[in-house]
Amino acid sequence: MEKWNQTSSDFILLGLLPGNQTGLLLMILFLFVFFVAVLGNLTMICLIRNDNRLHIPMYFLLSQLSLMDLMYISNIVPKMAFNFLCSEKRISFVGCGVQIFFFVTLAGSEGLLLASMAYDRYVAICHPLHYPIRMSKMMCVKMIIGSWILGSVNSLAHTVYALHIPYCRSRAIKHFFCDIPAMLPLACVDTWVYEYMVFVSTSLFLLFPFLGITASYGQVLFAVSRMCSKEGRKKAFTTCSTHLTVVTFYYAPFVYTYLRPKNLRSPLGDKILAVFYTILTPMLNPIIYSLRNKEVLGAMKRVLGMFRCMKN
Repeated sequence: MEKWNQTSSDFILLGLLPGNQTGLLLMILFLFVFFVAVLGNLTMICLIRNDNRLHIPMYFLLSQLSLMDLMYISNIVPKMAFNFLCSEKRISFVGCGVQIFFFVTLAGSEGLLLASMAYDRYVAICHPLHYPIRMSKMMCVKMIIGSWILGSVNSLAHTVYALHIPYCRSRAIKHFFCDIPAMLPLACVDTWVYEYMVFVSTSLFLLFPFLGITASYGQVLFAVSRMCSKEGRKKAFTTCSTHLTVVTFYYAPFVYTYLRPKNLRSPLGDKILAVFYTILTPMLNPIIYSLRNKEVLGAMKRVLGMFRCMKN
């Protein structure tokens, strides 16, 4: 059991990995995933920004997804790695608050952005004649700004509450980052009302958008099945299946973690599931979109061709 000075306002992150050789190997793997995620998302952002052929709503939204994933993994892994490699488990009260704010903001904003991307594909395939109007540049900007604002407002409310809870027990958080559900057992007040609000918030920012995405793609798949052109069907199915893969990797662990009854949850299970949406998904998203998207692959080839010409 960790010994802890109750007069300190700092928290202790008990972490995910054991402090042995196996833990070190896993940490090296996580750092490799981190660098791949940073490189992949930065590459995606730069490609979409600099290639005129990718200046369409779908890729405009995708660049924001890459930005969110980049911030997402950068908010978690560096502190996790520092604590493990330096055998330092402390995180300051302010540092914990900052981590909570960015985590909740990005979680909510990304959920809404994925719903916007599903709507974009729905309009493009089911209502192609209305696409220039429904998915204009201004509409994309509104969707993106709306996602950030709603995510930030929701996050601010949760962060303020979490930092004002009186913690009278050990401040050892059984997680590798400051996750509010993992902090609630440390409170010395009854938090059942707030736990209910977490459930409501998760439903609004994750479950309902997921249901909207499911409904959108149900109609998209129906429209794709009725297309006469095999090439058109293949292209539409590839684009939609790519997005659905990303949605599944993101939503499934989140929904399973935060909407399960409290008595069915365990600290170890929550930490393992958190690895998916905080570390693995930010790395997989740019890989999935680049490998399964001809436009992105074409942009990469054009950039590589430019570099070769510059060298020659």
